[in-house]
Amino acid sequence: MLGGDFVTFRLHSLRSFGSINKISHMLDIKFIRENKDLVSAGAKKKRIKFNVDELLVLDDERKKLLQSVEGKKAEQNEFSSKIAKATPEEKEKFIAEMKVVKDALQKEEEKLKETMTKWQKLMVQVPNVPDVSVPDGEDDSGNLEVKSWGEKTSFSFTPKSYTELMENLDMVDLERGAKVAGFRGYFLKNGGALLDFALWQFAVEHFTKKGLSPMIVPSLVRREALIGTGYLPQGEEDLYKTQDSDYLAGTGEVATMSYFSDEVLKKEELPKKILAFSDCFRREAGSHGKDVKGIYRVHEFYKFEQIILCEANHTESVKHHEELLSNAEEFLQALEIPYRVVVNCGGDLGLGQVKKYDIEAWVPSQDKYRETHSCSYFHDFQTRRLNIRYKDTDGKMRFVHSLNNTAVATPRILIQIIENNQQADGSIKVPKVLQKYVGKEIIK
Repeated sequence: MLGGDFVTFRLHSLRSFGSINKISHMLDIKFIRENKDLVSAGAKKKRIKFNVDELLVLDDERKKLLQSVEGKKAEQNEFSSKIAKATPEEKEKFIAEMKVVKDALQKEEEKLKETMTKWQKLMVQVPNVPDVSVPDGEDDSGNLEVKSWGEKTSFSFTPKSYTELMENLDMVDLERGAKVAGFRGYFLKNGGALLDFALWQFAVEHFTKKGLSPMIVPSLVRREALIGTGYLPQGEEDLYKTQDSDYLAGTGEVATMSYFSDEVLKKEELPKKILAFSDCFRREAGSHGKDVKGIYRVHEFYKFEQIILCEANHTESVKHHEELLSNAEEFLQALEIPYRVVVNCGGDLGLGQVKKYDIEAWVPSQDKYRETHSCSYFHDFQTRRLNIRYKDTDGKMRFVHSLNNTAVATPRILIQIIENNQQADGSIKVPKVLQKYVGKEIIK
């Protein structure tokens, strides 16, 4: 989608973004300059405050300073050449003149360094342009249902909530979870742990059959990995940080994408399809008062993530986006959980997302659908920042396109499994596809 030359530079002083030697950008400056109104409209649709004019003014200053610095360096080189051939009298004169140029160059290089820092900070905040099919809206209330599957579960008795069911069957311990891990802490036990393990095993079976290669990836990542995938600088407040200034990621996408950073892939390797598994951590900083009890919104959880790297083609991205969605839908259908798919509105898109679907599964006790999966594509937003390229058949280097989708996140999905499969006596019917892993048909 986005053309233009690849912009890289060495920036050793950008401490606010970590120790980064090579930094690239989601949209290159040439595209932003030539499509200023489109970028501005995209930011407005995403409800992201970003001043394109401020960036372009700063870019003009950056280019002017770069030109001046290069000119003074050339002038300094000329003096060096003259001094080598000069008489003793001329040498003294040339050295004095060169000192003036050197002092001016030093000042301009300092100014350039400051300007580059400001420029880079703005560049990593430029939001990706959403697809034209993305509906307008302020937040998730503006998301539109595009399809649904399954009948909403009905019961001949009054259904219980998953917390009541799980606590009655000794499947979860929230009190001790809070005692040991603090707010939103939990222990999964007995049938709860068995169901969780079963989901992991079924996920591996289901998604590897779809052609995804399994990978266990680290949760502990460097700052560059989060900048590259677009979770920083905007998402800082929702991330846990270590005393060594590293981070605990909220999704395996971060490590998996960074695995390929600064690499040139072969076109015949594409698309790369990966099933990444990791422990995940989120502070849930913006969810005070929401889902305060239970396992829906927790600080530590586990997730299988579908990730695709494909050639730089919008049609390919759209095709794989639908493929990832279909994989996740088939997973839920195998579990026989009613769900719906919504397309996310502009105000519910992240910085880098071009388009996103959410899958929301039915929760009987709440009489509503709750999100279980997110499915997004980014074009070259992440791969420009991470410098992941491939050589096309015409010999030109291009940035691959990236996509990701939740395969399954646990323990959250246990909510829908338990509530939709509860029996009148308070026991839980184990979904057929999980019975071979759990070792029983009923948890009681």
